[in-house]
Amino acid sequence: MRGRFITLEGGEGAGKSTCLAFVREYLEQTGRRVVMTREPGGTELGEKIRDLLLHGRESMCVDTELLLMFAARAEHLATVIRPSLANGSDVLCDRFTDATYAYQGGGRGVPETRIQVLENWVQGDLRPDLTLLLDLPVDQGLARAGSRSAPDRFEREQLDFFERVRTSYLAAAKREPQRFRVIDASLTLPAVLEQLRNALAAMP
Repeated sequence: MRGRFITLEGGEGAGKSTCLAFVREYLEQTGRRVVMTREPGGTELGEKIRDLLLHGRESMCVDTELLLMFAARAEHLATVIRPSLANGSDVLCDRFTDATYAYQGGGRGVPETRIQVLENWVQGDLRPDLTLLLDLPVDQGLARAGSRSAPDRFEREQLDFFERVRTSYLAAAKREPQRFRVIDASLTLPAVLEQLRNALAAMP
């Protein structure tokens, strides 16, 4: 039996790390085998690309950034995601292609049609079975994120960049309500986890 592909998305300061740990524990308690991974990254090569993307030079060309994202994704799919799903494990991924549409598309202004070409080429017909979108006001998320470690290339962007990212995520959730579950991440942690629990419990 093929495993289920679950992705967790959200802007800065949405609490993804805490939520990922909760989702993994929930799935394992229901008897599922879980492979937890992340994008960009997830493989030895992907982690090197991640370092370039997050901590490389400031003036990286937008097309270079987009292609590096999909280069890491191609390796990730070939060596981690597809094999894990094929052996029956659930794959829980911290961000996936929806993040590319949000950050490179919404944030950077790359046309969606260009991203779609790469998505279809690299992924074929593979899409997440469930996407949990942690949503909260941008100013609240940035305030949370500002209390963490030194900001990376993306975290140093201006407020309007993150507003476009959020708008892109919410538009995607509206287009695909059967796949997305929007989680109000502005609430207390117990309330956020309850929303996640309900979304996971409704999965086939």
